[in-house]
Amino acid sequence: MAEARYTTNNVGIPVASDDHSLTAGPNGPILLQDHYLIEKNAQFNRERVPERVVHAKGGGAFGFFEVTEDVSQYTKAAVFQPGTRTESLVRFSTVAGELGSPDTWRDPRGFAIKFYTSEGNYDIVGNNTPIFFIRDPIKFPDFIRSQKRRADNHLRDHDMQWDFWTLQPESAHQVTWLMGDRGLPRTWRHQNGYGSHTFLWENAGGEKFWVKYHFKTDQGIEYLTQSEADQLAGQDADYHIRDLFNSIKAGEHPSWTLYVQVMPYEDAADYRFNPFDLTKVWPHGDYPLIKVGRMVLDRNPDNYFAQIEQSAFEPTNLVPGIGPSPDKMLLGRMFSYPDAHRYRIGANYAQLPVNQPKAPVNSYSKDGAMRYSNPGDPVYAPNSFGGAHASAAVAGETAAGFGVRDEIVRSAYQLHSEDDDFGQPGTLVREVLNDDQRARLVGNIVGHLSNGVSKPILERALQYWRNVDKGLGDKVAESFES
Repeated sequence: MAEARYTTNNVGIPVASDDHSLTAGPNGPILLQDHYLIEKNAQFNRERVPERVVHAKGGGAFGFFEVTEDVSQYTKAAVFQPGTRTESLVRFSTVAGELGSPDTWRDPRGFAIKFYTSEGNYDIVGNNTPIFFIRDPIKFPDFIRSQKRRADNHLRDHDMQWDFWTLQPESAHQVTWLMGDRGLPRTWRHQNGYGSHTFLWENAGGEKFWVKYHFKTDQGIEYLTQSEADQLAGQDADYHIRDLFNSIKAGEHPSWTLYVQVMPYEDAADYRFNPFDLTKVWPHGDYPLIKVGRMVLDRNPDNYFAQIEQSAFEPTNLVPGIGPSPDKMLLGRMFSYPDAHRYRIGANYAQLPVNQPKAPVNSYSKDGAMRYSNPGDPVYAPNSFGGAHASAAVAGETAAGFGVRDEIVRSAYQLHSEDDDFGQPGTLVREVLNDDQRARLVGNIVGHLSNGVSKPILERALQYWRNVDKGLGDKVAESFES
């Protein structure tokens, strides 16, 4: 029997965990001293040149977001005040495929929005699903590599994918979505978008709330069957890019209605699911959707490379009245996204026209490759010569009360009363999907598992689906027992 090997960092030092980042208590913030988390994600961001490591294939358009309701009782953010209209950019994408991959592969779809607000750029970097495969960012490079290409033959491999998914039961909710109808949206116009993470809102009186974003398509949900998607992948690999561009060109401007779920700040502590776990949803019966406004895309890019390929979205772009939550994936992405942009398109990516805010910029950032505007003297803060000074009152930094008094640990989230990895996907299968949708789900799973998945991993996958729902798992298994 081969000797067990342990994980090390890049200079051979053993690491303590592949699964859990270093946090202040199970629910606390991720700590900068977790050098392996930083090394792992920083190196991961530099694996591809020059395309994005993740979400490489995509397209987008410009438009506006208009607030039609009054949610000022929940947030003071200017972008969400009644009647406000804000210029916006949306980029849609696939997650795992390379720049030239087909648009219609089964994959989550990125749904990233940049609001050019009066208080600076506000970005929501989401997907067309309200959940994700993992809940800790230390696993993210491993997850993405399992979706990419093998080192030996340079082929994508379903065996790798199912190996990772079945070793990480937290993936079950997202994989159930992925294998269902919404894993193959007919077009970008016919899918919803979600902020996915939990965010913090604060109103003008200092009252705080937890929120989730839901952008509901006004065109209606439509999907492709697997056979339709496979045919389009061969006939028109850019089907989704072409559809969005041609629809806007023809004056058929797609739109989405924004709703939010709002949770009182104090409810998070003992809610039945951990509200910061990215693999979970908040049932609408507990926290119903509240309408906010409408987003419309009405202008195609003039230059794809300059306006879409060089667009940079990041969860760190938070305006006054909006802040992060203890969602570990969100906190990890707040490092990874701007770091990826600095590597991919340069340290001064925010000066590119597509990324420039409409609000004034008074930054002390200077020099570096391709910088074309410097702030001039004085070049430091604080100073006595009329330079900008930071103001906590103006910034109105919205922060959550993290558990910073806890011990430093590597741990999963503390479980809430109904937390488990298979409960919500099981509910999705039994109570949300109808008979036809369940039948297509079985067919999609069987088709995916039939493509090169080895017997030991297949057996794990069959048990994985029985854990989601026994009836579903048994129907999948029947296809491999005949």
